[in-house]
Amino acid sequence: MSATPVIGVLALQGDVREHLIALAAADAVARPVRRPEELAEVDGLVIPGGESTTISKLAALFGMTEPLRERIAAGMPVYGTCAGLIMLADKILDPRSGQETLGGIDMIVRRNAFGRQNESFEAGVDVTGVDGGPVEGVFIRAPWVESVGASAEVLAEYGGHIVAVRQGNALATSFHPELTGDHRVHALFVDMVRASGR
Repeated sequence: MSATPVIGVLALQGDVREHLIALAAADAVARPVRRPEELAEVDGLVIPGGESTTISKLAALFGMTEPLRERIAAGMPVYGTCAGLIMLADKILDPRSGQETLGGIDMIVRRNAFGRQNESFEAGVDVTGVDGGPVEGVFIRAPWVESVGASAEVLAEYGGHIVAVRQGNALATSFHPELTGDHRVHALFVDMVRASGR
């Protein structure tokens, strides 16, 4: 891999543009990914926030579900925020009808756990592996992680709940760092992609 990894942002729904900007600021080549052939050309992938049920259905519609599962299972670095965290969970406590996940992290998640849209908030979160003080996290209808398996590492908690997890090349946060102008979590992910050598 060149020193500048190519990282895709799954562009089916959600705050795609903000992730593209944050990745570029963290010294990656960032591009939207909607189709399997575009997925094949990236070294890593961000699954943005949005609505996890909608992303799940659109991934199936665009023929992306199985290619995504295969790449993640094969070790492609992947980072999910908010709905993306739900997509990377092996299990959802309260799935909507027909909702599927991609898996990749041995965790059980609860959708909309922090409340509805009008209960959204910002908070400083100390994230293991991110230096320089707390990360400003934006929580919008955010999920939390109920529990993790032995192979998953908890990177951050807020209010007694797990809000950031890593397992191998997979990273997930309940919050949206891409909405704050603080690109340190994206820089951590770019470093993960570089280290993976893919």
